[in-house]
Order: sequence, then C-alpha cells, then structure tokens
Amino acid sequence: MPMVASGRLYKREKLCSVTAIDALFDRSGSSVSSTSYPLRFVWRKSGVRKSGVQFMISVPKKRLRHAVDRVAVRRRVREAYRLNRLILGDVAEMPIDIAFIYLADKVLPSVQIHAAMRKALDKLRDANSEAK
Repeated sequence: MPMVASGRLYKREKLCSVTAIDALFDRSGSSVSSTSYPLRFVWRKSGVRKSGVQFMISVPKKRLRHAVDRVAVRRRVREAYRLNRLILGDVAEMPIDIAFIYLADKVLPSVQIHAAMRKALDKLRDANSEAK
C-alpha cells in the first residue's frame, strides 16, 4: 500500500531512529543538503528500509525562543509536507530519510512555508528520479 494514499501522516513516516538520524547528519558525504527558504532539507537513501519516505522536522531554539512559536512552526511544516507529499510521486516508494530544518527567525505565514515545501519536494523528486 502506498504511503501517500490517504491525507494523514502515519507513524511509519516519522523518522525517529537515532542511528538513522545520525547517519543523515554525519559528514561522510552520503547525505545531500539544499535550501528552500525558510527550510533547509537534508536527505539520504536509507540502506536499512526497503521502501517509504521517513521525515523529521527541527525548529532550533536558537532561532525561535518561545516554545509556542516552535510548536506552531513544526505544525505548519508538518501540514505543508502532508498536503504536498504527492509531488514526490514514485520517489515516495524509495527508502529515503529527510530532515526539514526551519531557518527563519520568526514565524512565517503558512503560504510561504507551503511554497518552500513544494520547491523542496520538487528538488528531491528531480534529484532522485535522475538517480534511478
């Protein structure tokens, strides 16, 4: 069953493995990073799983001091991913780990976050469809 079939996010889409997160951010060069302001995204193909995209969202305390703002941004980014993940198409079936890092110093409107997410997912799809 494709993970993008319904409009909700499932637990299996959440990147929560410490080893997978460490591998995503290690300096070995297996990860690819790009920026689509206000989001920076890092991704790599996972060697552990057989299929499916897993993602995580990070909103640094250094950028947004208030927890209420960090939670609001995290929700907006998660919603932007949920609504725009169909852009990935066939790439969504590949075992890819993604981290979205929020870069702005203030809470931006959802429209701006959605546009950045669309651009980020387009870049990810193009990079991985060429690599097939």
